[in-house]
Amino acid sequence: MAKNAVKDPEEDEADFEADAEQEVDGVEGEEGDEEAAKKGKLKLIIIGAAALLVILAGAGAAYFLLFAGNAKEGVEEVIVAPETFFYELPVMTVNLSSEEDSEQFLKLSVALEVADEEMAAAIEPRINRVLDAFQVYLRELRRSDLEGSAGIYRLKEELRRRVNLALYPVEVDSILFKEILVQ
Repeated sequence: MAKNAVKDPEEDEADFEADAEQEVDGVEGEEGDEEAAKKGKLKLIIIGAAALLVILAGAGAAYFLLFAGNAKEGVEEVIVAPETFFYELPVMTVNLSSEEDSEQFLKLSVALEVADEEMAAAIEPRINRVLDAFQVYLRELRRSDLEGSAGIYRLKEELRRRVNLALYPVEVDSILFKEILVQ
């Protein structure tokens, strides 16, 4: 037996409405599924990023605890002062330049600081040049030139410059005053 090909219009309408409802439910269901999928992916990304940060922080802490601390424990820095040598000049007494009739004297005891023993030995043959350079400069000084720490510093630097010119190629590192007396 064959089914009747003609359908009742009311049944057609009911089938049409059922199909429409299924389509609307399907579209809403798909949109809801897409939102749920997006939220799920976002949660996974956030959880993954947090896990990565925790792993990186742990690795950094482990590095500093294991490697950075051990390097400092095994190595001790020893600072060795470079050895210096001194050449002592004879005591010098000179008249200071004075506008008054009174005489003023400067008594000076100096040591020259050099880097090595060879330089100290090289000073001996040229000592007369050094003493001459000092005498010429010191005789032109006035008492006011030697007042205060700034005056003594200028004297020190000028004597150093003059001794290095007199001893070239030997270089004096510093001038050390042992005694300065102005009368």
